[in-house]
Amino acid sequence: MKSFLLIGAALLLASLGTSSASAAGCIKGAAIGGVSGHVMGHGVAGAAIGCAIGHHEANKVARDAQEERPR
Repeated sequence: MKSFLLIGAALLLASLGTSSASAAGCIKGAAIGGVSGHVMGHGVAGAAIGCAIGHHEANKVARDAQEERPR
């Protein structure tokens, strides 16, 4: 089961892209999710979910910043 989760987390990380905003969001989210998941007994799953949420939030912030910038 752990190897399945590890492979899933690796595939999720590989599919997220390479922009700096998404990488920062993913790393921050994965760290927070990994710690939270470790406390609950599911560290890898928590890191994968945290990465996905961090990626989503970083994209939302970047999109909002671009909309506010005058053209």
